[in-house]
Amino acid sequence: MGGGWRPARRVAGLGTVDAHTDDRTSVGEAGRIGPAGQAGDGVGLAEVDQLVTEWLTLPDVAEMLGLDVGKVRRLLQDGDLLATRRGERNVLSVPAALLLDGAPLPELRGTLTVLADSGYDGNAAMRWLFTPDDSLPGTPVEALRAGRKTEVRRRAQALAF
Repeated sequence: MGGGWRPARRVAGLGTVDAHTDDRTSVGEAGRIGPAGQAGDGVGLAEVDQLVTEWLTLPDVAEMLGLDVGKVRRLLQDGDLLATRRGERNVLSVPAALLLDGAPLPELRGTLTVLADSGYDGNAAMRWLFTPDDSLPGTPVEALRAGRKTEVRRRAQALAF
């Protein structure tokens, strides 16, 4: 692979393409703009790892949803799911709480869009979703699972101010 370093560029939607490796990322994959799933913002992955109690690998998610792994990756790219790389082998993993009744949590996509509009990247969004909030009570993801998306999105919108 010849050539020098080339910066990532924005493409349609919320994703980017690393011009050197053609790796793709989106708001659905945690971390800063760069190759898929790489974390690099100020939000520590260890903190996110402590907040999330159960993780699923992409093959596990695919099995639960009755899809192939490629379609699960599409759900990540489309912002229907959120994942981050974790562990020694740097495996792309999804918090189990983002799945409900054999499908991605329906309220998640719009909530991730609101968080992205507020300047949150994937890791920051994941941290926010799993951090307890006394005003809800519980975590935003628990409130989404309970059908209280309006409350959650209202709080997410307020983050922009």
